[in-house]
Amino acid sequence: MIDTMLESVTVVATTLILGGIFMLFCDRIFRNSDENAEMTEKRAFWIGMFQCISMIPGVSRSMATIVGGMAQKLTRKKAAEFSFFLAVPTMLAATLFKMLKLFMEPNGMEIIKDNACTLLIGNVVAFIVAMLAIKFFINFVTKYGFKAFGWYRIIVGGIILVMLLTGHNLTIA
Repeated sequence: MIDTMLESVTVVATTLILGGIFMLFCDRIFRNSDENAEMTEKRAFWIGMFQCISMIPGVSRSMATIVGGMAQKLTRKKAAEFSFFLAVPTMLAATLFKMLKLFMEPNGMEIIKDNACTLLIGNVVAFIVAMLAIKFFINFVTKYGFKAFGWYRIIVGGIILVMLLTGHNLTIA
């Protein structure tokens, strides 16, 4: 079922809009956060279960885990911090998997050897920029909530649907 949805631009547009609408009301739905709530194994498990929702195309992994954290009574800030820390092992595993695939190709070892410095610098720069972006995002979400992101998703999803309805051929490659 997920594989079928991966190829559907309509599913992506619809989930963008639905997720955006949810984000507009997210702070009201989860307003009973506990400032003293700490991360526990049980909370981490349930947040991980919420992350599974992001397998649906157009559903944000970070928003799914933030909502999972807020459903577990964490503050927006604690939920957002955990969400981004949760992404680190996933991104590391994806990077290592791509490196392994490249290594297995006929000229893969040569490509890695010839570009090792570039790959290292690129990964370090990407990590630093990601940390700065995460810090900005956490501060923004803590102060303003999710409404701006909700409107963004609604607008983008709406544009995609209008394009589809007016006959534009949008495909996911």
